[in-house]
Amino acid sequence: MHVIHFDTSGWRARYDDGFDEEGVGSIASALGLVWGTSCEAPANVVYVAFDTRHDSQRLALLAAGTLASFGLRVLVSDAPCPTPALGWSVARNDDCVGGISITASDFPCEYGGIIVRGRDGGPVSASFARRVDEYATTSNDGDVGSFETVDLAGPYLDHLETLVDAESIARAHFRVVVDPMYGTGRGIVASLLRRLGCDVTEIHDSATEDFSGIHPQPVEPWVDDCEQRVVTEGADFGIVLDGDCGRSSLVSERGRLVAPHNIAPLLMDHLVKQHGRQGRVVMTLPCSARITRQAERLGCEISAVPVGFQRLHGEIGVGDVLLACDEYGGVSFPEHLPERDGILCALYLTEMLAQSSMSPTDLVRDLESQIGAMYYARKDLRLDSAAMQTFSNLLPGLNPRHLAGRVPTQVSHADGMKVYFENGAWVMLRPSRTQPVIRAYAEAESVADRDNLLGAACDIARGNLAESLAT
Repeated sequence: MHVIHFDTSGWRARYDDGFDEEGVGSIASALGLVWGTSCEAPANVVYVAFDTRHDSQRLALLAAGTLASFGLRVLVSDAPCPTPALGWSVARNDDCVGGISITASDFPCEYGGIIVRGRDGGPVSASFARRVDEYATTSNDGDVGSFETVDLAGPYLDHLETLVDAESIARAHFRVVVDPMYGTGRGIVASLLRRLGCDVTEIHDSATEDFSGIHPQPVEPWVDDCEQRVVTEGADFGIVLDGDCGRSSLVSERGRLVAPHNIAPLLMDHLVKQHGRQGRVVMTLPCSARITRQAERLGCEISAVPVGFQRLHGEIGVGDVLLACDEYGGVSFPEHLPERDGILCALYLTEMLAQSSMSPTDLVRDLESQIGAMYYARKDLRLDSAAMQTFSNLLPGLNPRHLAGRVPTQVSHADGMKVYFENGAWVMLRPSRTQPVIRAYAEAESVADRDNLLGAACDIARGNLAESLAT
């Protein structure tokens, strides 16, 4: 039996190291036990979705049959399905207890995974995840139940179209390059934008199990093809989506990726001024200071939580949240769904460009004139187990009086260590909860200052305290 660890983010593994029928069947059986013993008809519906990866559809059908054997009514997507569409479908069906997707999101093609959504379409609770993890060694002895096939993506996309000003987008006559990165957005996002009046060129839209060598992450260097195509096509902008459409990125008319940390501040301004919305802005601690500055400018309360979307989801549950964002550029719009939605993010960006009559480059310049320019970077450090343990023991008691020649204004240990300085600069260190790495982050008003802070943080992680804390 494979060693499986299931948590609130689900389970991922390489196809050659455990992601197979046995592992998927084990998780499905555990979910069947948890859901099957806590609900009864008609409120016993479970949705099952899958992505475009190797064997995802076959494994989804296996999971569906297993879940159905526990007395659940299982509805399976009739095609590869964006994870936000799964979450939205779950949340809109009062008889639904949850949903699963066979997807590894933005991981490379060698990985498979399972993501689970709770009743509200967001991540499951920690207590739910612990129960599934406990039962993950359970087998249903090969029992298989019957299930139905449904269109999950279609109604979701129809709903998204009602959330934006279709007339202003149509009047803009945009030329757009869409890059679904061979993922679940292929075909459907381009089609949606065409319905809204855009002239769309789609790339990386074929059925290619190896993703032609790219990682389905909307960041450099994997966005290079979209950047180049925007220029050669003379497009107004480009949209890049990750493997399951949880996140998206914007490419400017000049063929340059708009920094992910500019997306949330731009959307905040758009939602407040054009949609008349208000509420708190919730972010993870490693998010950019640009988000805090924009929230203050717009009069929005800001809440910062440790890394992990489950923490953001908890704040969303409290209520009065305009948007929630993570350090990777994922954005949730709680009025729509208490989870990240890269497709709606792309639609709001398209609407913003149409209503402002500004190019992406001009929008970023305008943003910087209002809140200032900041430069952000992250670096992952792989250390051996002894060094990782030494770092973990050291971190809670570390309160530097100087760092990279600067005097901190505040030190927080809410999630690792985050050190704040004047003018919004900061640096952060935290052990990853999912990988054997130390994550270092830094942001400052110049590239040189940012790099000095990041270098000092890396020195601390490696144990070179005297050098990193020097005045």
